[in-house]
Amino acid sequence: MKIIPIKDLRNTSEISRMCHESDGPIFISKNGYGDLVIMSITTYNNMFSMGSIDTTRIDSDIENNEKTGHDEMPETDESCKELENS
Repeated sequence: MKIIPIKDLRNTSEISRMCHESDGPIFISKNGYGDLVIMSITTYNNMFSMGSIDTTRIDSDIENNEKTGHDEMPETDESCKELENS
């Protein structure tokens, strides 16, 4: 699993290369917390077809965040913190 800081998104060619070379998503952190996930369309299609992407969970999280006004997912934030500290 790859985690990079949000400031690294400036180099779009390098980000694209990393996404295409990776078999999984790349996590983007902002101020030490999980903020974004990016991946190549090929990786996305592979994960979606294998059922690795639970769209029901994603839809539920989006709906919950809209109701509460929050835009973070605490479980992901904590997971990213743990990975960055290891």
